[in-house]
Amino acid sequence: MVKVMGALLLDRTTRKNITWSTDEYEGYGQGFTAEDEILVNLICGDRGAIIQPRLLKNADSQGKRTLERAEVFTPVWVCNLQNNTIDEVWFGRQNVFNTPNENKWKTHHHKIEFPNSNQKTWKSYVDSKRLEITCGEASYIVTPYDTVTGEKIPLENRIGILDRKLRIVNENTQLEDEWLQWTVRAFQSVYGFEYQGDSLLIARLNLLLTFVENLRRKWSRMASEREFLTIAKIISWNLWQMDGLTGTVPGGLPVSQYEEQDLFAPAEDKTDEKEAKPNCRIMDWRSKQSMVFQSLVH
Repeated sequence: MVKVMGALLLDRTTRKNITWSTDEYEGYGQGFTAEDEILVNLICGDRGAIIQPRLLKNADSQGKRTLERAEVFTPVWVCNLQNNTIDEVWFGRQNVFNTPNENKWKTHHHKIEFPNSNQKTWKSYVDSKRLEITCGEASYIVTPYDTVTGEKIPLENRIGILDRKLRIVNENTQLEDEWLQWTVRAFQSVYGFEYQGDSLLIARLNLLLTFVENLRRKWSRMASEREFLTIAKIISWNLWQMDGLTGTVPGGLPVSQYEEQDLFAPAEDKTDEKEAKPNCRIMDWRSKQSMVFQSLVH
């Protein structure tokens, strides 16, 4: 599992590890400043509980993160309403997966029907791309628990984007090889970015554990190391660390902004400048090529 954790900590843009990108852990000493990489040995063993979900952090820590990074997590019932809206547009009908009822929902347990169209099949639904911006612990993508209340959510009642895709895969595949193929494609179709390294790692772990739970439910077995690493690789590409205001890894200004500056300016005028950081890269799994994320939003 050390290899798997190592894969989950990778930053595919810098080819290093994701960074803490918060000063919350500086009291632990060397290796815990905002600019430091998160290393496996720093968060395992006796320090295995250092990184906690937001709801387990103390009130001061939560308040500071809200003030400094505008970190506010969304109740799962709100995530459900918004994900239902996305599916309403895609399917052309309301309440496909569940029916909301105030701050809860009633799951529809019958097999999901798809529009009578060549473009609206279960496979095209699984392949349809989704992005959660500033994803925190990825509460729009997978919902093993309510990030606000901490309430655990049974697998069959989850409402995340990936939860729904995996339900469709479970309902429409009968062979294990086919299930694995389309489960991989489901993971390849969901994206998200986050600034703070601890939240990003939790998000990545939540996705990996969602794979484990679905595999166990469908095929009554644990994942092999190869399967763990395959899914972890996808997750580390698709959930990446980025400053949403600059499009770069944390701590930098956009590369294009540096290109416009006077390279011969006096050194004393540049003492407060941030180090130039690269624009973030993500993977297009169908073409098997990486690309700069910012190139998709201009």
